[in-house]
Amino acid sequence: MDRQQAEAAIEALLFAMGDSVAASDLAHALELDVKDVRKIVRDMMFRYEEENRGVQIIELDDAFQMCTKPAMYEYLIRLTHQPKKHALTDVMLETLSIVAYKQPVTRAEIEKIRGVNSDHALNRLVEYGLVCETGRLDAPGKPILFGTTEEFLRTFGVRSVEELPILDPEKVEEFKTEAEEEAQMSLDV
Repeated sequence: MDRQQAEAAIEALLFAMGDSVAASDLAHALELDVKDVRKIVRDMMFRYEEENRGVQIIELDDAFQMCTKPAMYEYLIRLTHQPKKHALTDVMLETLSIVAYKQPVTRAEIEKIRGVNSDHALNRLVEYGLVCETGRLDAPGKPILFGTTEEFLRTFGVRSVEELPILDPEKVEEFKTEAEEEAQMSLDV
């Protein structure tokens, strides 16, 4: 199979599948080495961007997906008349951040960090497809473990959770101090 045939096959597979496809699955289907497939797809990603196409290929945890460029979203809205944008509240973003950085994490661990009940926020994040159940903790009651999804990676434009920004320890201490001061002020009222 020559390079042009491989690119055409990859394009067809990614388009037809809709969801992300693991590099190893593409390699198996094309009977090519995984390393070669990654190189071909990344070259295609660069070319799509360079040619300013309406679609792009994104990488998510060593998998690839063909999708519409975010800049084209308004045209899709006009055609479908059904915007599918979910609003994330501050509470949901806070809960999502905890899941992203601490995953796999239980509901009780999330609530311990936040200091309040997180049922509604967690349920909404699951409903929006940003968080999912990843298993159960081997502990009494077998609590559910939560983690982020590929939709989370797509939404926030990262390939994997390893690409999330690293929090500066000084900033973390500053946030803790502010939270403690706010908690104290609410007790004083």
